[in-house]
Amino acid sequence: MNDEIMNLIGTIANPATKKTLGVENRIKEVLVNDEKVTIKYDREGISPTEKRVIEDSIYGLLKSKFEEDNITIMTVSKDSKDVFTGASEKKQEQPQQPKASIQAGHGPAGANKKRIPNVKKILAVSSCKGGVGKSTVSVNLAITLKNMGMKVGILDADIYGPSMPLLLGQRNAKPAANDNKKILPIEAHGLKFISFGLFIQEDDAVIWRGPMLGGVLNQFLFDVEWGELDYLIVDLPPGTGDMQLSMVQATEVDAAIVVSTPQQVAILDSKKGMKMFEKTNVPIIGMIENMSYFVPDDNLEKKYYIFGNGGVKKACAELDTQFLGEIPMEISLRESSDNGIPYMSLKEYEGRPVWKSYMNLAKHIEEAMSEKTKKGFFSKILGK
Repeated sequence: MNDEIMNLIGTIANPATKKTLGVENRIKEVLVNDEKVTIKYDREGISPTEKRVIEDSIYGLLKSKFEEDNITIMTVSKDSKDVFTGASEKKQEQPQQPKASIQAGHGPAGANKKRIPNVKKILAVSSCKGGVGKSTVSVNLAITLKNMGMKVGILDADIYGPSMPLLLGQRNAKPAANDNKKILPIEAHGLKFISFGLFIQEDDAVIWRGPMLGGVLNQFLFDVEWGELDYLIVDLPPGTGDMQLSMVQATEVDAAIVVSTPQQVAILDSKKGMKMFEKTNVPIIGMIENMSYFVPDDNLEKKYYIFGNGGVKKACAELDTQFLGEIPMEISLRESSDNGIPYMSLKEYEGRPVWKSYMNLAKHIEEAMSEKTKKGFFSKILGK
């Protein structure tokens, strides 16, 4: 329990440095006694205002496990003159709080963005509507690229609904750390992946705020030992919120694809996602129509257009973006996902409609990403 809580708190970002408390070795002690927990951390160089942000994050992180009155936070410091401990500290620091203000906006595009070492291409998979099968697309696309001879990793950025441990059959896996305190990703079906679902119980409710989400994402991007990858596929949560903006502001995303189903309610939301990437200067490869139609096992030529026909292709024409293809539904696709064995990892499905769709999708993406890489290379040479 102590280690679990220490790992969770270690994902919180230090507002002073933007690095996580775990990376900075600031967590000195975690003690759990029945229903009470005591945390001690090093606050050297952290102002009272920044300290409040950190401790609000700790309370928010642990409130699902402990009553707030049973959470004690203590600090240690060599030089800071305003170090106090426990609940009384909050009362003494209250008068020092500045007035609240809101600063809206995306921030300067491209500012302070970093590359992940040894990762050649970062591809974001997005949708603004939940339930369109985006995570299933991410997993099977990753497997397809792996089958084409590439080294692929998946970053599950959906903190509230992480699904990669289930889809990859690793529900009980727990990541370890190396000597450099880098998180070691879990390996499954020839992929490396990391997910918040590996750090919590499946039935835990996650009640987090924006800064905490950004801290976890930053750690998953830069504090995981990804090794050499041709692709890192980032499975984003639905919407255009904190995680999406943190992602595009923290690292150089090479391109994005948007997943939607054919019906209008999903397409309308997907258009919002397209505009978010445009505003943050992330290149969009195109849109995928998932669950385009249902194919019954007894007749693979038959198509049942359950959610409508051609909706995403029409949207692509309106938005002047590439249509990347249709991915149908098969019972085997649902069964393989539930069983934690991705459809595209099973040779027995080779040649079926879903298999062909993912092969075409992966080829489209590889061509688009390779073309982008070539353009970037020659632009640097020619100074354009």
